[in-house]
Amino acid sequence: MAEIRSITDGTRIFPPSEDFVRRANIAGIHALARLQDEAEADYAGFWGRRAKEELLWHLPFRRVLNETNAPFYRWFEDGLLNVSYNCLDRHLATQPDKTAIIFESDAGHVRRYSYRELHARVSRFANALKARGVRKGDRVIIYLPMSVEAVIAMQACARIGAIHSVVFGGFSARSIADRIEDADACCIVTADAGMRGGKPVPMKATVDEAIEALKPAARSRIHSVIVYNRAGHEVRMHGGRDYWWDELEMNASERCEPEWVDSEHPLFILYTSGSTGKPKGVQHSSAGYLLGSILSMRWVFDYKPEDVYWCTADVGWITGHSYVAYGPLAVGATQVIFEGIPTWPDAGRFWQMIERHRVTTFYTAPTAIRSLIKLGPELPERYDLGSLRLLGSVGEPINPEAWLWYHEKVGRGSCPIVDTWWQTETGSHMIAPLPGVEHLKPGSCTRPLPGIMAAIVDEHGVELPRGQTGILVIKRPFPSLARTLWRDPERFKNSYYPAELGGHFYLAGDSARLDNDGHFWILGRIDDVLNVSGHRLGTAEIESALVGNRMVAEAAVVGRPHEIKGEAVVAYVVLKQSIPEDPALLTALAAELGKWVAREISPIARPEEIRFAELLPKTRSGKIMRRLLRAIARGEPVTQDTSTLENPAIITQIAKRAPVSTSATAKQPEENSANSRKAA
Repeated sequence: MAEIRSITDGTRIFPPSEDFVRRANIAGIHALARLQDEAEADYAGFWGRRAKEELLWHLPFRRVLNETNAPFYRWFEDGLLNVSYNCLDRHLATQPDKTAIIFESDAGHVRRYSYRELHARVSRFANALKARGVRKGDRVIIYLPMSVEAVIAMQACARIGAIHSVVFGGFSARSIADRIEDADACCIVTADAGMRGGKPVPMKATVDEAIEALKPAARSRIHSVIVYNRAGHEVRMHGGRDYWWDELEMNASERCEPEWVDSEHPLFILYTSGSTGKPKGVQHSSAGYLLGSILSMRWVFDYKPEDVYWCTADVGWITGHSYVAYGPLAVGATQVIFEGIPTWPDAGRFWQMIERHRVTTFYTAPTAIRSLIKLGPELPERYDLGSLRLLGSVGEPINPEAWLWYHEKVGRGSCPIVDTWWQTETGSHMIAPLPGVEHLKPGSCTRPLPGIMAAIVDEHGVELPRGQTGILVIKRPFPSLARTLWRDPERFKNSYYPAELGGHFYLAGDSARLDNDGHFWILGRIDDVLNVSGHRLGTAEIESALVGNRMVAEAAVVGRPHEIKGEAVVAYVVLKQSIPEDPALLTALAAELGKWVAREISPIARPEEIRFAELLPKTRSGKIMRRLLRAIARGEPVTQDTSTLENPAIITQIAKRAPVSTSATAKQPEENSANSRKAA
């Protein structure tokens, strides 16, 4: 890959307060340097010591890292443990009555679960699964709303050594069927319905439809469908196959001895979303995965026993696995789990909940942050958010404007923001600020965590100097990395350890650069890089510039063929208010935004055209499906699968809107420019 032109520069720096540094788990640059030096000097020993300190072993491991079958690395070989035991049983002797989960329902009802209560419920459901014939190594599909029951089902599978595969509660029947067939599942755990925004969302009916769509052999393997009665929604129960959760749990014992499994025993399979094409079954281990979740809770979130931690991610995604279902429980935290959506009954819901539960650590996505800015930029000021001490961002690079709003309006200018870079495949944070160490730069995820050897290389795997942009890789294996793709090891090897890079670097698939301070800037996916007149431009930089304009709420940038430039920049823009109907106003607005990008970045980055939209097409996890936008920009029919979209109808709406050129000159540019600002 030729050098990508990088235009993002950190201009504002936010150091941690002296008080925060004084109390931090890793305090100051010298503490970080000691850990980094330890990892450099004795890599295996570094991870072995952490595994002994943080994990409870039934049988200690004899070997830290086995690299003989690279890239299918094995960590903590021959050690036996149980993930559920590490998350629950370990706290029964020291803090059984501490609140583990504060659950707030869609309607606002609150229920608290102590570690003792959670352990009892997990044990009962684990026994219920065993009574239904689920055994070690069996695959269980979990299709539930965001609830305590979802965490219980995951922990119960871990307790008996079953392998769970959680499917986000908004996925279609076809998506569920694909995952059932690929995983060879024998049991499905679901609910009658979920509640979102005051409305029931049917789930059992979707599972029934998915089972009907299965091939006969896959359908015959499903011996149990366990249904949690969440909403009192009428459902059809199939005799001999379908069972009510509460009836099974009622008859089950609160004692369930954990199944001791090998460190490399698969804990779960998580299928990547449709935004990257055909879903891949990412398979994670038990010991290495849990170690990564624990260390990042301590290092990145600076976990303290008195914290009230809230990650807003659904358990259907990797963030909900690592930082809801496993990491917080393993360190003994009190966490908030929320069933609903941030805009119901109004856009102040998140801020109201932070105030009510005295949340100290808040971890959410830039998509949510930008949406909340659009709906009520001054809303956080109406609530007492003084309990907050740390903010986090996850899922995509956060643009500087959103970062600054988050810092000032939500964190009141005093909370560090940990902008975390990691992936489904990495299992836990890879590059993220240590809040007691880093001087923060809006838009940068700063430095790799101790023991993570990240680098920027060219297309041949040669490391690039600071300031040049290239391909982000991780040079050494690490414990929380996915072990393979479920039943597809060749795809795993070819996708993540390509021969072009020497076959020994983990390929993240992102372009990035390293600044003069050693801080990483993520610039977008490698396939989201545009070649405009011979200049390579990262789409994330153009999107960030557009969102920096006060009229723009969200933006997505793609390329389309151009006979002179090679590739033209096409921007999809969501305004903070309604789209003007007057064509002259639209023309003036597009021209103004084009000039804005030219000023913020370079005339080379100026979009050729802008397509205004009410919404952007996103998966239910909040990822923009740029491949669909790319097809529209190129005038191609949208033939790809749209079943994972939050709102499939938005594709038709966007396609019907004509693109607006940014180079058109209005007759009265100053007047039109003013009108466009007024309209927007």
